Amino acid sequence: MNTFDTRVDLRNRSSMTEFLNSHFRYFTLHSVNGATSYANCVKVHRLGLTPAQLEQAWQMLDMPVVFHAIRDGLERWAEARRWEWQAHFRGRSSGYLVLCRGGLDYERAHTAQCDECGKLTYHTQDVPCTGGGCNGTLRAMEKPVPQVITWPGKGVDEHEDWSGWDLGSLRERARLVQDFDRAGDEAVATFVRFCDEYRVVEKTVSVPTQVRVLEPA
Repeated sequence: MNTFDTRVDLRNRSSMTEFLNSHFRYFTLHSVNGATSYANCVKVHRLGLTPAQLEQAWQMLDMPVVFHAIRDGLERWAEARRWEWQAHFRGRSSGYLVLCRGGLDYERAHTAQCDECGKLTYHTQDVPCTGGGCNGTLRAMEKPVPQVITWPGKGVDEHEDWSGWDLGSLRERARLVQDFDRAGDEAVATFVRFCDEYRVVEKTVSVPTQVRVLEPA
């Protein structure tokens, strides 16, 4: 399995600038926008999988549980950075993992949450949940929950002149990109674990349906 993590001499300015300048990049939104950032190609056929893993991988791509497991890991990575830096899939087939800027919007923070379905709203008092079919209660929270925002159209370090950066700031940026690469490695490792430990099978599932019928009075 291929990995993205790269060893960099964080004591050497030339080593860090070479790492940042030569890192693969991709569009943060789309080619029309033109903004780019640090990225890694995560297309299945580029991951260096074994034939057996590759056969499973193609079938895993549309399995929601696999995607959610990968997304949970990336969200934990972003949360540890207060969502100022996030990793998002881009490209027509989501084949690129791209480092994006973001943050927390406190002005539009949610103030209530349902005690059953977990829905977040802006209510300031306890009221019945507004979610369809949910019998829970939207309860006002002691501490509002800010919304996560992403600025996908913003590029990161495009045509950056590193000569104006002090060594500490340059080291911090190199570490950030290294951490992003490791997050990509963990995302791929999660995907590969599913390929190794599970297989996709088709099952017929009976879904209960509510209908109206006539009964003797």
